[in-house]
Amino acid sequence: MVENSVNINVGLTISQKVKAFVELVKMRLSLLVAFSSAFGYALAMGGRVDWMQLGALFVGGWLVSGASCTVNQVLEQDYDKLMKRTQNRPLPTNRLNNSESLWFALVLAIVGVGLLWISTNMLTVGLSVLSMILYSFVYTPLKRVGPIAVFVGAFPGALPPLLGWTAATGTISHEALIIFGIQFIWQFPHFWAIAWVADEDYKKAGFKLLPVKGEKDMKTAFQIMTYTLFLIPLGLLPTYFGITGINSAVIATVCGVLFLASTIKLMKDQSRKSALRIMFGSFLYLPIVQIAYLLDMVK
Repeated sequence: MVENSVNINVGLTISQKVKAFVELVKMRLSLLVAFSSAFGYALAMGGRVDWMQLGALFVGGWLVSGASCTVNQVLEQDYDKLMKRTQNRPLPTNRLNNSESLWFALVLAIVGVGLLWISTNMLTVGLSVLSMILYSFVYTPLKRVGPIAVFVGAFPGALPPLLGWTAATGTISHEALIIFGIQFIWQFPHFWAIAWVADEDYKKAGFKLLPVKGEKDMKTAFQIMTYTLFLIPLGLLPTYFGITGINSAVIATVCGVLFLASTIKLMKDQSRKSALRIMFGSFLYLPIVQIAYLLDMVK
């Protein structure tokens, strides 16, 4: 097996090797992290941004997220081989080995944290390191323990906008906690919808992410609906505290109600199709609401 891995690895062209490293970063996830960080920063600055600092924050956040994703795949490579959705990743297919991947993660982490160090402040750097540790070394192994992993994973998942706010202000204020809270609660319907859709694959790897007894049933659907319901009042808090105007409150409410409607459909039929709607709805909800806040912020 080792010999086969080496042979495959050596046979890769430079472009194939680069493509494999790019796959480790999980581009869409890392860009979402970077965008959420930039969102928190721009909101805190009221639109009057330092573009050099914003650029460093965006790239630094992307690199730190990429490092976390890489470590996650190194630790889960044996489980990734068992799941259809992950079996073609670079490590299960032997396009990269552990040593290459870990060195890559180390470089990303050093450069990412370094960028944040020189462009922001110690609070932001500390939170970014905490995010890496929680995601890579706490959330990742907990996925095989139980749904507590979703709760733990929601913290690093919700830290990006908080990082952006602290990068701009150097403090954790109630405004920072509001945008953190919205993204924190959003994690639960997002995670659980993915876990519902990928349930068969997850069971092959021993991942236990669905709440209650880990079943795709009414109780799980109700949990998903409950957390989505909380997003509606949470989405109004930026307007209530004078961070944004009324227009974004309307958009956040409409998005929240549409998101909630998809969870009610899941409660009715408990189907994979309804879970897919929630999953795709979660991908749309967050950037739409965050962009609405940016366009409607009180300067």
